Amino acid sequence: MKILSDFNTSVDPDEVKQHLKNAKAAIPQGANKELLQQIFGLIDLTSLSEQDNIENISLLCEKANHLADAYPEMPGVAAICIYPELVGVVKEILNNPLTSIASVGGGFPASQTFTNIKVMEIEQAIQQGAEEIDIVMPVGKFLMDDLEYVEYEIHVIKQRMGSVLLKVILETGSLEKLSLIRKASFLAIGAGADFIKTSTGKISPGATPEAVVVMCCAIKDYYNRTGKKIGIKPAGGISDTQTALLYYHIVKEILGEAWLSPERFRIGASRLANRILGEFFDKGHNFNYF
Repeated sequence: MKILSDFNTSVDPDEVKQHLKNAKAAIPQGANKELLQQIFGLIDLTSLSEQDNIENISLLCEKANHLADAYPEMPGVAAICIYPELVGVVKEILNNPLTSIASVGGGFPASQTFTNIKVMEIEQAIQQGAEEIDIVMPVGKFLMDDLEYVEYEIHVIKQRMGSVLLKVILETGSLEKLSLIRKASFLAIGAGADFIKTSTGKISPGATPEAVVVMCCAIKDYYNRTGKKIGIKPAGGISDTQTALLYYHIVKEILGEAWLSPERFRIGASRLANRILGEFFDKGHNFNYF
């Protein structure tokens, strides 16, 4: 856990407030279609319901396939994110090479199972075609201060994944202090995370602006020290364009233009894509394509 000795894990609340103030001030008044297009291309279009099955995930993929025909002004979404056993369905049906196949894994959403089971599940998802894996940091062990285990587990998983993209969910709604979010960010990064992500979307609160500010600041500090760019993924409760715009401008404010692409920035959402399409094409908030 050398990384935790290399970085200060305390958080200045005034600095967080100032970043938020700057980001909110940068949000344009009125619809900005170029920004909406850019944010649409950052979405990990997510379906993580207990009711998911071959039929509804196949339909989701078909809609993603025909998006360019229906709305040629819009880019494809960055990824489709589903449960592991449905990865094969997406692999078979999705035919947009610019949209990745992402799977949750490792005992999602609670991460309360054995490390070897997590590894096995992730390896099977990758064998089925997953190009990205979203795992949950073992929050219970983190809160118990068993940091060596947390680091070990993420490290083992990343080693077994190889070049497949690893997003580590901190479940920030369970971390009551901003300093804990910063500490978890560095721990995940040091253990091998390619992205750090706020939330599973299964607890409340999900993503919060304050958590994303703290995570972005940790990523910036790590970049300034090492030159390595780690990605950021707000997720959990992001369903309207104004919220998405705020997160976009937080990332721009702290990390800069170099992070404003799917390679470094994702937004995990299920309803946001429809809201952006509805606003972009003046079809109203209840527009339903996906």
